[in-house]
Amino acid sequence: MEKGLLDKTGKPLAEWITIVKGTGIEKHGEIIKYLKENHAFTHGYANFVAMKTRSADAASHDNDELVSTQYKGKEALLPIYKGLLAEVKKLGEDVEVVPKKASVSLRRKRQFLLIQPSTKTRIDLGLKFNDRPVAGRLESSGPFGSMCTHRVQITDNADVDAEVLGWIKEAYEEAG
Repeated sequence: MEKGLLDKTGKPLAEWITIVKGTGIEKHGEIIKYLKENHAFTHGYANFVAMKTRSADAASHDNDELVSTQYKGKEALLPIYKGLLAEVKKLGEDVEVVPKKASVSLRRKRQFLLIQPSTKTRIDLGLKFNDRPVAGRLESSGPFGSMCTHRVQITDNADVDAEVLGWIKEAYEEAG
């Protein structure tokens, strides 16, 4: 995320933290608003800088450590996660991967996919569509609430088939 920030803005994280602290803004949402309005940040990068500036939440942790913690005791699901991530990254260079405490958010202009190891044997994919009915494997969002509109349960690499990859691509395209 830090390298991406430098590539996108031409300034390292430390410089952005200094800039934000210089404004006197302390509230998370206000920092995000400032960066988006005054420096044309995407939400993901604005959130990252806000978190780092405030030394709060997931952004103050190492991304690899966050993912490792998510899959502790659920190691059998890690190959599924890695395969999903590889497929999603093929969609475009604008895919932003944001590990959180319990899940990994994939964003473009907005979140379009959430990957969460929900049990020792199941990954839940949260997808965000503009307008799509619930049907078959494409369930209502369930535990994701308003963060996603739909959920797909994945228990095996074979579950990540052409249908699921098609849904992910459609959610990605709608998020642009």
